[in-house]
Amino acid sequence: MQRIFSGSLPVGPQKTGSDSWRFTVWAPKRKKLALILPEKDLNLPMEPLAGGYFTVETAGLAPGARYLFELDGDLRRADPASRHQPDDVHSPSSLVDTDAFAWTDAGFAPPAPENRVTYEIHVGAFTPEGTFDAAITRLAHLRELGVTCLELMPVAQFPGGRNWGYDGVYPYAPAAAYGGPEGLARLVDACHAAGIAVVLDVVYNHLGPEGNYLRDFGPYFTDRYHTPWGESVNFDGPGSGPVRDYFIGNALYWLREYHIDGLRLDAVHAIYDQSPVHVAAELADRVQAWAAGAGRRVFVVAETHLNDPAVITEKAAGGMGLDGVWNDDFHHAVHALLTREKRGYYADYGSRDDLIATMAEGFAYAGRHSPFFGHRRGGDAAHLPADRFINCIQNHDQIGNRALGERLVTLVGPEAARLAAALLILSPGSPLLFMGEEWGEDRPFLYCISHLDAGLVDAVRKGRKREFASFRWRGEPPDPFAQATFEASRPDWAKLASPDHAAMFAWYRELLRLRAASPALSDTRRRLTRVWPLDAYRALAMERRGADGRYLCLFNAGKRPTRVKVGTAGRPGDYVRLLDAAEVRFGGWGAMSPERLSSSFFSLPAHCACVYKFSESMPT
Repeated sequence: MQRIFSGSLPVGPQKTGSDSWRFTVWAPKRKKLALILPEKDLNLPMEPLAGGYFTVETAGLAPGARYLFELDGDLRRADPASRHQPDDVHSPSSLVDTDAFAWTDAGFAPPAPENRVTYEIHVGAFTPEGTFDAAITRLAHLRELGVTCLELMPVAQFPGGRNWGYDGVYPYAPAAAYGGPEGLARLVDACHAAGIAVVLDVVYNHLGPEGNYLRDFGPYFTDRYHTPWGESVNFDGPGSGPVRDYFIGNALYWLREYHIDGLRLDAVHAIYDQSPVHVAAELADRVQAWAAGAGRRVFVVAETHLNDPAVITEKAAGGMGLDGVWNDDFHHAVHALLTREKRGYYADYGSRDDLIATMAEGFAYAGRHSPFFGHRRGGDAAHLPADRFINCIQNHDQIGNRALGERLVTLVGPEAARLAAALLILSPGSPLLFMGEEWGEDRPFLYCISHLDAGLVDAVRKGRKREFASFRWRGEPPDPFAQATFEASRPDWAKLASPDHAAMFAWYRELLRLRAASPALSDTRRRLTRVWPLDAYRALAMERRGADGRYLCLFNAGKRPTRVKVGTAGRPGDYVRLLDAAEVRFGGWGAMSPERLSSSFFSLPAHCACVYKFSESMPT
């Protein structure tokens, strides 16, 4: 068997006939392997292949059949490339026929980069049922809101039924607690029918601590590097070639077998690789090569705190060639300006200049010294298209990694939350929302686990407390193992019926409608955007230009009104107000910003966010 991708994965079960399957596994640490079929009471020796692979083909099997591998005659383990773990992470694997999925999405095409509006969910918490199928019932809501991409937090099989997904140990197996392989396929197909692309969060920097048996097969991990969450994956040491193939093959598997449209690579800064080509760059390259051959448009984005423009620079220009990056700077700049927090990494932010920099140029830290990190951070990325920067004011990390899981609206109130939403949606960049944000959900989102190992549960509890030490937050974090902690994290959909929450939803919806309808507001060229401070300490203006004219967005992050002046630069005409966050329909007391702007001073209300469009005067 070749260690290249040529239409089928090199590891995992492959259907070869109506009831026949080939099983292939990489196990260079072992001298002999056998396939165990417990329901048939069969033990089938596997043929050793070059490079540490073992394979066997057998017939008489149907989807759902359980199987295991026996290593060196005594140790029994599930398949490292298991497609389904119907019982738990310690039990046999199950066969899945992905060719049997009833796809109806042949005509679907994901949105162009400038039109991506991403909505992040935790599948288990998103609905009361916590399943892929239940998420389908909320797609009409997302369409009305204006979402074009649904991002799933990791769904790879994890221990128990409650987890953020970053403790996954079977990268190829959709979580049984959410509905397994068929459920995921139904969700993706339904999203495509609704015109919504699907982005999957994948974790390639570590695996979870419970049920992680990869080390029994081969050198999947290394002690040369360390991550905060577990053993570092061996991407550059002896035996790393098949390890790279295993994870890159996983990326291709999601795209091919489940029609996923995009991947979010978790914590790329913790994917350690000193190879000539970093594994993330190789992954992006292979993904795009596959997509070109399949006639698909797919994208790969990275989470990284390095602010390294090379990550999102084209391969031809010497970069890694990824399509986007989660932009922490935008979140931190907005959050620190509105909350005035200075703990932890928020010590690096809080000024209006930080916000202006990230709105205008992408990164606020583009080579300057970071007091929190203790060194210079980032590089200039202002020349790159704005759609490569995925901005947010809430996400699972920034909420759930607070001790009490407070959302932004809880910390600053609805008026400032509406201002933050306008900054996000109207600024250059690709906006990402977190589930419930659009109606002002104030229930927390908390870290949760359901490990079976009591010692591990206790270690996680202690680790969470240590993690929050630098922030000096008040209060004890809720027990991550408690069912009540998980239940408290579910968004309350009933709030959409209340006037205040419905008004917040209306604000988000109208902002997204305006963005979708305006070429200027979705344009990715930064030279068409200008951001500048106004007279007040916390007020700023942003002008965006495009095929449909000029828009002026005014923001006051202060708690008091302030007098400002915005002229028309000598152009005949004035700016006409389109939206004001203080309008009654959006939950305010009524718009107090001028309906038209010319060149005179006026009062900009506290926490104001308003949008104007330039209207030329007709010659008389």
